[in-house]
Amino acid sequence: MKFHLMAVVLLSVFLFSACNNDDDDSAVKKATVEVRLTDGPGDYQQVNIDIEDVQINPSDDNSGWISLMDNNDKGIYDLLTLTNGQDTLLGSITTTEAKISQIRLILGTGNTVKVGDQTYDLITPSAQQSGLKLNLQQTLSEGVTYKILLDFDAAKSIVARGNGTFSLKPVIRVISEATSGSISGTVSPVASNPAIYALSGTDTVNTSFPDETGKFLLKAMPAGTYKVTFEPAEGYVPKQVESVIVTTGNVTSLGTVTIEEQPPL
Repeated sequence: MKFHLMAVVLLSVFLFSACNNDDDDSAVKKATVEVRLTDGPGDYQQVNIDIEDVQINPSDDNSGWISLMDNNDKGIYDLLTLTNGQDTLLGSITTTEAKISQIRLILGTGNTVKVGDQTYDLITPSAQQSGLKLNLQQTLSEGVTYKILLDFDAAKSIVARGNGTFSLKPVIRVISEATSGSISGTVSPVASNPAIYALSGTDTVNTSFPDETGKFLLKAMPAGTYKVTFEPAEGYVPKQVESVIVTTGNVTSLGTVTIEEQPPL
C-alpha cells in the first residue's frame, strides 16, 4: 500500500509539473521581426544582388543564428527597383528572443551590374558569400512588430576595377524601428472569459481572448486611440474601456479589468 501511495504521489507531482510547463510555454512573450531591403540611387541600369539568406542573432557571439527566408524569397533582387522609399520584404519571424544583436546577409554568386546596356559579373569575396555581418542592438517588446531596413548603397557598393571588371563591396546601413504597439491586461474573474475587441471608430482593428490566468494581449496595433470592449460569457455584464492610447514600440497596460456579474432578476 505504501508503495502504491508513493507512486500516485510521484505521478501527481509529474503531471502538475508538466501542466505548469505547458502554461509557461503558452505565456511566452513574442515579438515579430521583419527584415526589408531598400536602396539609394546609383548611376547604373541594374544592380542585381543574389540573396541566399538573411539571419538574425540574439547573442553577441557567432552562435544562435536564425534564418528568416524561405526558398520562395531567395534569389536575385535588382536594387534599383527599390529606390525613393520603396522596399521589399526579405523575411520575417515571430520570436521569443528579447533582443537582436546581429544580422547576417548571405550572398550567392549571381551578382551582376548593368552599365551602358552591358551586363557584368560582380566579383564577390567569398567572405561576403558566407555571411556579411551587420551589428544591431535592438531590444524586443512583447506584441510589437519591428521593421529592420537594410539600406544597400549601390553607388558605394560597386567598385570599378582597372581591367574593365566590377567588384561588390557592400555598404549597408541598418535602420531598425518599431512599427506597432500593443494593449495588455488581465480580466477578473477568469470565468467571465470575454472576447476582447480593439475598435477604432466602428472598425474592429484587433481581437483577443484571455488565457487560463485571465491575461490578454492585443498585439501589432498601429499607434492611435482605441475603445476596448469586453464581451463576456453568459451571466456577466459587457464592458468598455474608452480612450486607450497605443504608441509605437510600447505596450499599453490596462491592468486588471473587472467584469461584473449580471444582477439577479
